[in-house]
Amino acid sequence: MDRGVSRMLFDKQDHELLVIVNEVLNRNKSRKYLKNLLNPYLHPHGIKEMAASKELRVAYAVIHLLNSLEVGEAEDRLSALRSLRDEVLYSAQSFLRRNTARVLLQIMKKLVQASGDYRRQLELAHDFRITASGKPRIVREQLRRYHLLEMPEAWNQIATDDHVHDVNTKGRKSSTHLIMDAWIKGIQRLKVIYYNHVKADVAEELLKAAEIMGIRVRIGVEFSARFHDRYALFIWAPRGLLDAQDYLNFLKEEPVESFMAEGRRVSEYQRRYTMAVLREFNDRHRYSIEDSYGFLPPLLDQEEFLSFVGVGQVSLLHLAEYMHTKMLPVMKDHVAGLRVKYTGAEPEERRQMAGIVEELNRLDSEAIVEEYLRPSHNPSVPAPDIPCDGADVPALLTLSPRELLERLGHLNAGYSITLALGNLNVEDVIELLYDCRGMITHLEIFNLKDYVTGKEPHTVEISELQRAINEDNIIILKRIIQESIKRLSTEDAGRIDKFTKILHDISAFRSYYKGTLLKSRVGSDSTGRSHHLYGMGLVIKDTLPLRARREIKKAPLSSRLTIPINTAVYLRANYVSRSNSNRLVNAFYRMACCIPGLRLIGKKRLEEWEIDRSSTFVGAGGNIVALGGFDEESTNDLYLESPDLRKTRAGISWKYLNSGLKNWIKVLIGFVPAFLTFYLTKDWWLLSWFGAFIWFGITGVRNILQSVIGGGGIRRSPLLKWNDYVSWDRLTDSLLFTGFSVPLLDYLVKTLLLDRTFGVTTSTSPVLLYTVIALANGVYISTHNIFRGLSKGAVLGNFFRTILSIPVAVVFSMITGDILYACGVVDVNAILQRWAAVISKGASDCVAGFIEGLADRYQNIRIRMLDYRSKLAQMFDIYTRMELLFPESDVCEMLESPKRFIRAIKAEALDLEKIVIINALDLLYFRMYQPRAGSALHTIIRGMSPEERRIFVRIQSVLERNREISQLFVDGIVGKNFSKALSFYLDRSGPYLTAIKKMT
Repeated sequence: MDRGVSRMLFDKQDHELLVIVNEVLNRNKSRKYLKNLLNPYLHPHGIKEMAASKELRVAYAVIHLLNSLEVGEAEDRLSALRSLRDEVLYSAQSFLRRNTARVLLQIMKKLVQASGDYRRQLELAHDFRITASGKPRIVREQLRRYHLLEMPEAWNQIATDDHVHDVNTKGRKSSTHLIMDAWIKGIQRLKVIYYNHVKADVAEELLKAAEIMGIRVRIGVEFSARFHDRYALFIWAPRGLLDAQDYLNFLKEEPVESFMAEGRRVSEYQRRYTMAVLREFNDRHRYSIEDSYGFLPPLLDQEEFLSFVGVGQVSLLHLAEYMHTKMLPVMKDHVAGLRVKYTGAEPEERRQMAGIVEELNRLDSEAIVEEYLRPSHNPSVPAPDIPCDGADVPALLTLSPRELLERLGHLNAGYSITLALGNLNVEDVIELLYDCRGMITHLEIFNLKDYVTGKEPHTVEISELQRAINEDNIIILKRIIQESIKRLSTEDAGRIDKFTKILHDISAFRSYYKGTLLKSRVGSDSTGRSHHLYGMGLVIKDTLPLRARREIKKAPLSSRLTIPINTAVYLRANYVSRSNSNRLVNAFYRMACCIPGLRLIGKKRLEEWEIDRSSTFVGAGGNIVALGGFDEESTNDLYLESPDLRKTRAGISWKYLNSGLKNWIKVLIGFVPAFLTFYLTKDWWLLSWFGAFIWFGITGVRNILQSVIGGGGIRRSPLLKWNDYVSWDRLTDSLLFTGFSVPLLDYLVKTLLLDRTFGVTTSTSPVLLYTVIALANGVYISTHNIFRGLSKGAVLGNFFRTILSIPVAVVFSMITGDILYACGVVDVNAILQRWAAVISKGASDCVAGFIEGLADRYQNIRIRMLDYRSKLAQMFDIYTRMELLFPESDVCEMLESPKRFIRAIKAEALDLEKIVIINALDLLYFRMYQPRAGSALHTIIRGMSPEERRIFVRIQSVLERNREISQLFVDGIVGKNFSKALSFYLDRSGPYLTAIKKMT
């Protein structure tokens, strides 16, 4: 089970998770039941908690999403994505909710991808579990580890990418996988580019996945048009289409279908070029590699290559990756042979061998493209980027830019046309803008791939042209055209007449963009395949939290690239009225609005960043940062010296210690200074030997009190015990830090500072004594709260609760003194002085127990409100569908008889029966198992109309149908481990329905 891993490391749950995950990865049929848990109507906090752990559910969804690229599995991928989103968002319960969810997804991706490395998988499983706690320090550490920037929890950052590819062109990821990765990075808006045409099923998957994750996605199709001796590239994106179904209907229109068919012929034409290059490699380049490196690559098989490409559009990038996968085993064998000779070789011979191996290590797929696949290396194959005429040239490739854009303009009234600038200079852009008469709406002013590879030499000049057009600055525009004519006089005299005409017709030129802007697009051109290019995603620094901006400033260039693009943004604040079911509270808000200075009471502030569309320009000191990184050290893992096959591992890492052992170590670390302080400074045996135990006992009781108050009380549910509410990890953290407060408060503050320095004791000035101790305690608590990365609200709250404890400490001291006097104890003041720090600690923790318990209560109610609202939205949506399904029946009356209702649904729509039952079971589970569910449900019910309450109760009366629901459990509604869930339903559904009817 432990695979040689020390039992001091990791937890039993980590090993159990990996056993099941690896069984799923190995296609173990016994784990197929997990697929049922991807049902979109099963809530993460609902009945399926009884069937499988959260970690397992997330792992299964990730496996299903990453390992399904076959045609026809789009629905499965979308179900997995929807389940993933809900699992991670509802799992994260701290104030870093979205950032925690992003990290959880990233860790689980890595865990699945680390299949075969058991130790690495264990580390990731442990990381997942501790990150799910939402502790800010841990979450931020994981964000840094995976090169993710912290995003604002308001989720209002401006993070975009206007040029990415998925597996259906030359990318590596399915549409669903691409959207998941975009969300992990924090991207809000995405444009996915396809070549020459787009398939309906591809568009449907992409748009539905984006809708699930809340990402705005546009689909762009790249077309080529003849422009002098090359092709100009245009990206067309239709606008005004509301959703996936609207887009699919658009693709079915006859003109669009016809145009896409022409685009498919262009893709086929380009595919033939790639296949010709493959044959050229087989015939010629294989032997040049043999001459250069001493090994002969295997022959490339065309059918095998097409199978390797799969659903994508065949490209040179695919060919290079296929070649690399075929060559790498041969390269390793060749280097293994060199390794044998290396030890006994002469120095010169060894240098030659080392040089060969170094070159082979650099021979990855990108190097193969540059060395063997570019048109310059295959002169016998007609280059695809040079226009030519012939019977096999598709008609679409014979169009001029204006002809192409006019045809695109007829397909849909709303559209955007982006001109790609990769192979264009400022003269080309002027000519294209003039010829196309305003049909070009955007310029791809920055392409990250071209920038990194040094192919963007003219962006500054083009940016200046764009600003002149947008500002309607005729002087600058005229100067730019005149400078272009001067350059053309020495470079291309044939175009001078054209530019002279543009200069004389400059008023018409400026009119094309009168009243509108020539906007900018910025994209990465990411495919997810390259180790030497930055990944997808760009973000405007100003819209990030301060912590993230500081991280960017400190990061090296190779880790976090700031691109030379400047875009001005401004923050817009909106105030929205809060909804409250309490009429008195609403009345107070209405009255407060009439008082000057209080009109925003009861309003929720929503902040939104806006871009100044006319402000984008190219220049030094940009404010846009690449979200992706790249691997500078990527090699083929070839070597001449014998490696140590045993993977060396670091020693025991604190963070991977077994959780139980780690918690005891925390307690011990905190206990040592506390015990030593009491033992060395107290002469009374009780405090000397038991002071630390008393101190820790106060902290423990406070944490338990806080958890019980926050969770709903000792008798909230007959299914939960008091210790089910307690977070033992949080308790041990408290004990760790409280231990160091003993020498601070009891010795340094109370004894050295107050007593020996200023003579302040319980007999001279008790109020001052307890005030200073409380303030010192507040500073200490706030300091370690900041160290742990807690929110500002928590830091300030913990400081001010110590101030509230001052009068409580004084009262505790007075009561204790009175009791001692009544008992006839001599020298009460001396005893109170000895116990002053303990009394202050008790008062502080007493106040903290109630205040933090109320904060936990609020947090739990907030989460339950989210749970209930999402579930009730599903429930009322289903009710609406039933009203439409039975137009002549009173559905609410039908619900009064669950037997009749089930019979009617079975006759019309079997899926509705299952959905109604799932919703009812989840609501039952909420009420019985989730903390503060009752309080949240009372609040929601108070806000319902009488009609909604009646529907709410009657829909849940379906729980009375024991036979039908039991059969659903047996059929696998929550998988094969249904016995516990079924028993829970049969035992608790009756009392639950009775309680619900009383509440309404």
